[in-house]
Amino acid sequence: MTTMLTWQAEGRPGLEGTRVHFGPDPVGFRALGRIVRPDPAGDFTASYSLVVREDGTLGRLSLSAATTGFEKHLTMNRTDDGFWLLDDGSGSARQDFDGAVDVDLAFSPLFTSLPVRRLGVHRESVAVEVPVVFVSLPDLEVSLSTQRYRTVRAGEGNSPAVVEFSRADLRVELEVDADGFVLSVPGLAALVSNERAEPAGQS
Repeated sequence: MTTMLTWQAEGRPGLEGTRVHFGPDPVGFRALGRIVRPDPAGDFTASYSLVVREDGTLGRLSLSAATTGFEKHLTMNRTDDGFWLLDDGSGSARQDFDGAVDVDLAFSPLFTSLPVRRLGVHRESVAVEVPVVFVSLPDLEVSLSTQRYRTVRAGEGNSPAVVEFSRADLRVELEVDADGFVLSVPGLAALVSNERAEPAGQS
């Protein structure tokens, strides 16, 4: 199955659009997306390509970001022994980021969804604190973040799940669909379009 997801920024212009293609396992997927954010501090655009493994961990990520003043690129690959290989084009680094298996990209509801899907926080009662590799935009600076996810209400039927998400001094309640994708992040963005296509031969 393939789906196109589009989130509209809250309170200001801005979009994130991504194409998600699922593999035979319901957790693993590939995604190609773009974020466009007009911003008082400077407009920017960013694009990403990522591969999520069947166990829900991020395997590979390629990022590009551009403003009027610069263009930057970053690739991240997680090895089988748990290390992250980072390459920004001027050199590479190998780090373990305290065992983090998730990446969070600034301004992106898609990336906020990754631990939710991996841990099943939208399906059953879960309260967990996880290390996450956080990538800022538009400068693509990488740091370690501690993020918390807690099930407020599991999804049921057409009713979305509610998941409390917090890091540092931020605490919000996310609405999450049955597939584990974030529908809304208060103060950031909300899903405005979800177009699905089944493989040929399936209804």
